[in-house]
Amino acid sequence: MSNAPTPRTTAVTLEDIREHFPALNRRHGGNPVAYFDGPGGTQVPRAVVEAMSDYLYHHNANTHWGYPTSAETDRTIEEARKALADFLNASPAEVAFGANMTTLTFHLARALGRGLGQGDEILLTELDHHANVAPWRALERERGLTVKVARMIPETGQIDWKDFERQLTRHCKVVALGAASNALGTVNDVRKAAELARSVGALLFVDAVHYAPHVLVDVQKIECDFLACSAYKFYGPHAGVLFGKKDRMEAAEFPKLAPAPETSPERAETGTQNHEGMAGAAAAVDFLASFGHGQTRRARLQSAFDSFHANGQALIERLWEGLSGIQGVRVYGPPPSSSRTPTISFTVEGVASSDVTRKLADRGVFVSHGNFYAATVVERLGLGEEGLVRVGCACYTTPDEVERLIEGVRQISR
Repeated sequence: MSNAPTPRTTAVTLEDIREHFPALNRRHGGNPVAYFDGPGGTQVPRAVVEAMSDYLYHHNANTHWGYPTSAETDRTIEEARKALADFLNASPAEVAFGANMTTLTFHLARALGRGLGQGDEILLTELDHHANVAPWRALERERGLTVKVARMIPETGQIDWKDFERQLTRHCKVVALGAASNALGTVNDVRKAAELARSVGALLFVDAVHYAPHVLVDVQKIECDFLACSAYKFYGPHAGVLFGKKDRMEAAEFPKLAPAPETSPERAETGTQNHEGMAGAAAAVDFLASFGHGQTRRARLQSAFDSFHANGQALIERLWEGLSGIQGVRVYGPPPSSSRTPTISFTVEGVASSDVTRKLADRGVFVSHGNFYAATVVERLGLGEEGLVRVGCACYTTPDEVERLIEGVRQISR
């Protein structure tokens, strides 16, 4: 039932990638649209939409019954778990699906929270998206535990690891950390966080929503206990994915109906799932793998991500240089020489971020503005409600689009 493109045997070009995205043919204000809004959700290739429509048109049913479309739905789910397991370097029995990362994190927090109470601690950071803050804050209110927050260094947009270690005590039961900042592009040292969490016997939950589109996730290398991401950030549909080590999943007290399965990963999934979303998420993984080389899907994914990273690094270096050179423009976060994603945020002196967004849109350049639910980051940077202008490069972003963006900001700054 897969509509994934055939793996390539020749070098991948930007033209090869872009031909899969009908959205790139759109025009606005007389200009072709340049999509820099990927951190909020990437455009979707034909193969993903076709996989979803194929499921809905030809295989739509509920699960575990004795007729063909039900059996085909079971296979769709099984194939989706396998695809996302390859994407995360996990086992299919460790991959659960849900509405989105936020919903899954609330669900997981409730499950873990049933075993926590007064005297227990959870450690977060100021750099995190609030989808990785609010679920744990809810436990603080409901269970009487203590939530601690490690500081961000405003000048660099990075975690203050000395403060992180200072706040991590033997009372900590969960460390919840974003692998990458959706506001600043900072990539955090998750392996270091895992080692520190283990040193005090705490679990590590990783928010990989902004990380997964840019760095191929490896839960075995990270050694996290749980990790969540969203397919719509890596060219898929609006569906969330939760990895959990099998023993951790089966130990967590997930809210569930009595007849529902007790085993991982179904115990973490409530009600009838978004089967077409699962089909689309699997197709997104296969789409990415189609641009790589290797004998296995995981190897092809790694090859493709290596290529995407090289392109993204060149683009972010040019963006950083170009935007930093414009009078009145201030860029935030770590420089390109640091570990980061191809996402950059900035402000223009004397121009509201919302106005920058609208003026760029008039030129066919689509960017986003605000706090992106990373409200603490914006607060620590001393910015008001207008927040930041955010620019994100995707696999389909071209150097010409970057130049259009830089020139547009230059004109606005005048």
